[in-house]
Amino acid sequence: MPEPLLTLDTLSKAFGAHQVLDGVDVTINRGEIVGLLGPNGSGKSTLLNAISGFMAPDGGTVAIAGRDITGLPAHRVTQAGLARTFQLPAMPSRMTVRDVLRAADTDAGTARRMLRTPARDSRVDRLLLTFRLSRVADLPASSLSGGQKKLLSVALAMRGAPELLCLDEPTAGVHPELRSEMVSALKAANRQGTTLLVIEHDMLFIRQLCTRCIVLDRGKLIADCAPEELEHNPAVVEAYLGKAIEKGKTAR
Repeated sequence: MPEPLLTLDTLSKAFGAHQVLDGVDVTINRGEIVGLLGPNGSGKSTLLNAISGFMAPDGGTVAIAGRDITGLPAHRVTQAGLARTFQLPAMPSRMTVRDVLRAADTDAGTARRMLRTPARDSRVDRLLLTFRLSRVADLPASSLSGGQKKLLSVALAMRGAPELLCLDEPTAGVHPELRSEMVSALKAANRQGTTLLVIEHDMLFIRQLCTRCIVLDRGKLIADCAPEELEHNPAVVEAYLGKAIEKGKTAR
């Protein structure tokens, strides 16, 4: 029987008179890889911010593994087992790429983080290799290209082996040749026990990675289905194209 990991119950958020989230109900089970889709302004980023503790919802609840985390600050949400990335990740200017990954070791105390065992360093090396960052490992993290920063942010989020990993447009700015490798890396993380929630506009990436998609439009959940069913869903097609399709036709 599926075991719920993330549960959203009637989640709502408004900015003034603008209702950004309007009673969103979602359950994501352990082991799933779920795409979070919707046109611009549909509420995706607000939903992710509310889940991850960067914004308190106005109403409803957020729970991880049955524990209510609604309104907790981001560091407390991280302690509950959730990690996330951002669309435009900021990186420190005085740390190398390797140092950033080493410092992210949640299993070691601050004073001991530079005293690595070979096993710990090998984990960092594997992430550098997986995300094609080995050749820039000793450069300042802030000097990377936008795409490389995005790759480092995903590797950084994976470093702590979170129960739930939320990715905000992980392929934006990433070279197309690296996207299939990112799919492989994320699927490997999933096999090792990490559940994934992914905001993404690249539908090929979604089809390769996700087994389920949830779709928002104007703050409401309008679809919950397999990726291959999206183009046959009239509500989804209308949300993206701005008009209803005629009966018997599908999106192209």
